[in-house]
Amino acid sequence: MTKFTRFDAADYLTNDEVISEYLTAALEDPNPEMFHVAIKNVARARGMTQLAKDTGLGRTSLYKALAAGAKPRYDTIMKVMRALGVTLQVKAVSS
Repeated sequence: MTKFTRFDAADYLTNDEVISEYLTAALEDPNPEMFHVAIKNVARARGMTQLAKDTGLGRTSLYKALAAGAKPRYDTIMKVMRALGVTLQVKAVSS
């Protein structure tokens, strides 16, 4: 019988370049939930306790904001992104 281990994207988010590419790909997905999942995975990879300290959010609040189905406020996402050391970038879409 073949045994499989559960895939966890956070295990592969080991450096800033990989994290940047991962978040960029999630932003390009037409499903907005993908970016939310990606932010959560990066947060777990970096450590939720440290991220809570860096954002000034309580750990419980951070978990709630990143939970499946949550609708975090824009300012919460921006605090998380700043604490993760990443930023959003806007570019024109060619038609």
